[in-house]
Amino acid sequence: MSSEKPAVRLALLGCGTVGSEVVRLLHEQAADLTARIGAPLELVGIAVRRPGRQRGTIDPALFTTDALGLVKRDDVDVVIEVVGGIEPSRTWLTEALRAGKSVVTANKALLAEDGATLHDAAAEGGADLYYEAAVAGAIPLLRPLRESLHGDRVTRVTGIVNGTTNFILSSMDATGAGFGEALDEATELGYAEADPTADVEGFDAAAKAAILASLAFHTRVTAADVFREGMTGVTAADMASAKEMGCTIKLLCIAQRGPDSTGNESVSVRVHPAMIPRSHPLAGVGDAFNAVFVEAEAAGQLMFYGRGAGGTPTASAVLGDIVAAARNRISGTRAPSESSYAHLPIRPIGESVTRYHISLDVADRQGVLATVAGVFAKHEVSIATVRQSGREEDATLVIVTHGAPDANLAATVEDLRSLDIVRSIASVLRVEGGV
Repeated sequence: MSSEKPAVRLALLGCGTVGSEVVRLLHEQAADLTARIGAPLELVGIAVRRPGRQRGTIDPALFTTDALGLVKRDDVDVVIEVVGGIEPSRTWLTEALRAGKSVVTANKALLAEDGATLHDAAAEGGADLYYEAAVAGAIPLLRPLRESLHGDRVTRVTGIVNGTTNFILSSMDATGAGFGEALDEATELGYAEADPTADVEGFDAAAKAAILASLAFHTRVTAADVFREGMTGVTAADMASAKEMGCTIKLLCIAQRGPDSTGNESVSVRVHPAMIPRSHPLAGVGDAFNAVFVEAEAAGQLMFYGRGAGGTPTASAVLGDIVAAARNRISGTRAPSESSYAHLPIRPIGESVTRYHISLDVADRQGVLATVAGVFAKHEVSIATVRQSGREEDATLVIVTHGAPDANLAATVEDLRSLDIVRSIASVLRVEGGV
């Protein structure tokens, strides 16, 4: 008599770039997966919008357009969702979780906007919710935050979590190209979508930042809580100025735990381009790679690095979650539930303290520097360095500040705009990493 346990039955929602790779890996690694889990995995259905579309060697009998019906089937143990978007994915996954079925999802948008609904449904149904693939592709990042560092106090998470923007900024840094030229290259090579808005305006990174902050600080954080600034305004001149300072520019997500203006514990989460010194571990992350730098009180500094996007890397993370969910079902155990006990308030961007790099086009005449410095002093923003270059009647002032609250800097910039000696404010960039 065979001692092999009954198969763990899987339903797959979506069979695009990631979904098709999940199917391929399930087939190619079937024997190894069975050995790791202690039972075989059986794919019993795949929900797609166009079932007649050619999808290689996948059995056409598996395809259905009725995703909700597939989720509700009694012979489904684990639901895998790689469709994306808010609805109808939220409906499908809450249905599965409330029915006690494990869920594996790569849906960062849904988790960042309404992860609470999924976690509540998982608690109600006593089900597992895994989502390692939602942030940084194949990089094992979320499980260390949720499990390995659970006994530590994470204080800050800084990351490059969007491969498209990192490719663009790396190209600008290496070649001196402008944003438009670098974006065209990224599009031609397939790194950027036809509509790159979600990437270059920081929406994708903000969703991931919300998920990271939620796990790191045991607090429910949504995408709406994240301050977001895109990188379309970064110029070749900004990159050249960064080089002069020994820096480069990256689109960073920064989540930090610390006191607010009244001294109470709070969380700050932001996404924006920033100058960082070339000595910082994140500065050398090039091409379309992702990296996340975690700082914790006991563990110290940790770095997670790898490919953050693409069908195969993302499918690898999905498969890891499938194995974990299947093992739990076989053993009758559950994954760690959501940890949101801290309920920390979100600190507004105006209270976030950092340094700034400001480039001003000014009239080249006597007293200009003193007038500009007076505006900074008025708003209690201390100047660290000033560089000036002139051309005929115009001059460029490049000012780097000491740390100051964002609100003070914003007020300073508004006052500078009103000065008749300031022709334009060419750029305002944050400076991170102790330059």
